[in-house]
Amino acid sequence: MSRGAGEMEERLLNGSETEQRRESLYFRKKVWNEVRKMWRIALPSTLFRVTSFGCLVVAQVFIGHTSQTGLAAYALLQSTFIRFIYGVMAGMSSATETLCGQAYGAQQYHMMGIYLQRSWLIDMLVATLFVPFIVFAGPILRLVGQNVEITRTVDEIYPWVIPYLYSIVFTMTMQMYLQAQMKNAIIGVISTLAFFLGIAVTWCCVSVLGMGIHGALLGLNVSSWAVAIAEFVYVLGGWCPHTWTGFSTAAFVDLIPLFKLSMSSGFMLCLEYWYMSIIVLMSGYTKDANIAISAFSICQYIFTWELNVSFGLMGAACVRVANELGKGDANAVKFSIKVVLVVSAVIGVTWSALCLAFGGEISYMFSDSQEVSEAVSDLSIVLSISILFNIIQPILSGVAIGAGMQTIVAFVNLASYYAIGIPFGAVLVYIFQFGIKGLWSGMVVGVGIQTLILCYVMYKTDWEMEVKKTKDRMRTWTLKPSTVESSTLSTSDEERK
Repeated sequence: MSRGAGEMEERLLNGSETEQRRESLYFRKKVWNEVRKMWRIALPSTLFRVTSFGCLVVAQVFIGHTSQTGLAAYALLQSTFIRFIYGVMAGMSSATETLCGQAYGAQQYHMMGIYLQRSWLIDMLVATLFVPFIVFAGPILRLVGQNVEITRTVDEIYPWVIPYLYSIVFTMTMQMYLQAQMKNAIIGVISTLAFFLGIAVTWCCVSVLGMGIHGALLGLNVSSWAVAIAEFVYVLGGWCPHTWTGFSTAAFVDLIPLFKLSMSSGFMLCLEYWYMSIIVLMSGYTKDANIAISAFSICQYIFTWELNVSFGLMGAACVRVANELGKGDANAVKFSIKVVLVVSAVIGVTWSALCLAFGGEISYMFSDSQEVSEAVSDLSIVLSISILFNIIQPILSGVAIGAGMQTIVAFVNLASYYAIGIPFGAVLVYIFQFGIKGLWSGMVVGVGIQTLILCYVMYKTDWEMEVKKTKDRMRTWTLKPSTVESSTLSTSDEERK
């Protein structure tokens, strides 16, 4: 009797162990599948962002070894106006990512090309509104008290920024459109090739033809428009047959709701980009403006390299959340968020350690100045801390974009950066005389508070309710395939006439 009971107990234990192994195997397989899906989106997205930003860095590297005043002028223009506009365009394009991702998850493929065309119309309009700010960048900077010699150089180089501005409209929106349907591997290839093309053109213009800062900016425009043209060829050339059915008059329908969502998205990200721009602007009022601006912009570039990797993961979080919301699976949404947060944490810790180890040496890529190198080395500790704080925040922003919660994040950014971060940095600079280290410390405080608030918001989010909201949005904004086809056909008939 006791032996029979013992055998039964042993069978139960073995069965329990087998079940545990089965569950463990299922969990590992589930994690691996999610990681594979995540990197399928994140890797090309990271390549696109890193190489796009790399083109800006290449221009600065060549300028920095040509003229210190030119370096400060380019850093000031890039860190204020270009960065701000880039943030607005990236933010507005994230509305395309939200809608295309949810449409793809809901299998409303015919709407994705329509959303892309609507985004072109809206983003082109907004980009045009920013052109006067580029034209009058020099006078505006002088009006707020920036160094006259530096801003005179800004007057010379602003025309090169305008074509770059319009290239962003197309590169950003098409990248989001392709990313939402898991076809962004081509983006990684295109952007990488364009990056090396930009290096070659910049070297030729600066080192061979002696065009200086103008040659560096010409190389920037060549690389950015090479990406845009290649994307047009891919999208319009028949490689997206289910989601691109041609130009359609349906693109002019429901522009106002998309405009509102785009502006919320743009406001969300531009607050983040502009935050760094204001800090660079404030560094122009310090004792040695050339050294301060150059050192801070170099640290900003290092920070932005890591940020662009995080933004690649943010894109993965956005697409995964949007796809699963479109499918109506709230549990899959929560699982995707957990996986991408863990991966981001590992990358952030590694990057922070590298900055601590090699902070001072990196500055010689951008400038030969010993003073700039010492200033960068002094900032390396604060830089590494800010990277640690920045591990979670972009991922949470990506989750918000995927769920269409851009407005909430915009208000969080406004409060944490502008009501807390900048005033705190100003106190450290002008009262405690901490210099540019105080400015960066204020940013760290702002990012930390923003991260805590977003963690709370995401923790309290009812994802079942978000699934319902997504279904309602799809019902409201989706046109029937027959409607889209008829409008496309009527457009084609008009073109033939």
